[in-house]
Amino acid sequence: MGIPASVREATEEIRKVRQARRYRPDPVPDDVLHELLEIARWTGSSRNTQPWHFVVITDKEQLRQISRLRPPIAWVAEAPLAIAIVLDGASETSEAYDEGRVTERLLIGARLLGLGGGVAWFGDDAQQAEAKRILGIPAERAARSVVVIGYPTTTKDHRPNPVEGGRKPLSEIVSYDRVGGARA
Repeated sequence: MGIPASVREATEEIRKVRQARRYRPDPVPDDVLHELLEIARWTGSSRNTQPWHFVVITDKEQLRQISRLRPPIAWVAEAPLAIAIVLDGASETSEAYDEGRVTERLLIGARLLGLGGGVAWFGDDAQQAEAKRILGIPAERAARSVVVIGYPTTTKDHRPNPVEGGRKPLSEIVSYDRVGGARA
């Protein structure tokens, strides 16, 4: 039995998820944002702790302040929306894993909902502390990044010295049964 066309379409959409840094100014409709937050809410987490709280940021001044934390995230200022992922701060190791899961889920969800997304990391400890101040996040909580959401105008990296895109072939990144093992 083959893979149904709808599954192939979904996997093709997942393969098309790219970091977007330029967006149209159009706001994300509330019903679409709600659906995206539901997708994030249902993300699995270590021991089902669900250690997150999401801060939806649409205030242009807050987006501008976040964009000034580090030069590489200056593009955040022009985005219509960002979602800060705030973690409980109870377990750095498991919460880092959970943060990655929910971040990727937001990016995939955005793509499936006709949007685009990008991740902006706040930076070092001092920059993270400043981001928490901007967003009113208590010091004991962890907050390292925002997922920016909107209608992308391009996924081309416009920053100076962009990294080349593309992917390594599976033959370079997959082994079977042990590192370097070939398929029998």
